[in-house]
Amino acid sequence: MLRKIDAQKMGKSNQGWLKSHFHFSFADYTNPTNIRFGVLRVINDDLIDGGTGFDLHPHRDMEIISYVVDGALTHGDNMGNSNTITRGHVQYMSAGTGVMHSEHNLGKDVARLLQIWIYPDQKNLKPQYGDLRFDWEARHNTWLNVVSGQKGTAPIKIHQDASIHVTSLDKGQFLDFEIKADRQAYLVQIEGTSNINGVELNMRDGLEIVGETIRVTSIEDSHILLIEMQKGA
Repeated sequence: MLRKIDAQKMGKSNQGWLKSHFHFSFADYTNPTNIRFGVLRVINDDLIDGGTGFDLHPHRDMEIISYVVDGALTHGDNMGNSNTITRGHVQYMSAGTGVMHSEHNLGKDVARLLQIWIYPDQKNLKPQYGDLRFDWEARHNTWLNVVSGQKGTAPIKIHQDASIHVTSLDKGQFLDFEIKADRQAYLVQIEGTSNINGVELNMRDGLEIVGETIRVTSIEDSHILLIEMQKGA
């Protein structure tokens, strides 16, 4: 089963310094038919103006992953962490019992990132932070597994049976991804245009995939992120 989430019909927010597309209900945008997808609660496609960002604020009991598309994102938190990541890099934070953090674009150009929230498999975990600077070429015309559950093999491990894969696919190339009968996945067309089992996706479109192996064929050079998880969790 495939269900396309058209970016043109997504919830949107414009706060001046921050412009967002919401794949799921978030903040003042509520869509009762699109609250979550399994353990996946949030994917926000954010554009952050230079010299602005999210000031110190709290989270708890959520696995939060940030994937930078353009520009740079500078993180700070009450655990003493401070770091900057750029295009194709990944930041992970397990909010657990509670954490205060900030995320800023200290540069002059607009930064774009995907903000992803996944429900943890247990509450009241010890807060954690980490980031990794993946080589861009490591995802060229192949799937790069950047996040996995604790039993997985990705360098970033979260507290949930879910994994995140990314690819940069040249025009005319294709990749397969097996979604087993008891699994599901959510795909984000970050950049470019592609065809997935007959469904065409453009920039920022999403695709729910349940129990169906997919073939991703790039119509234009494509940058894609896929989150795979247990079915109906």
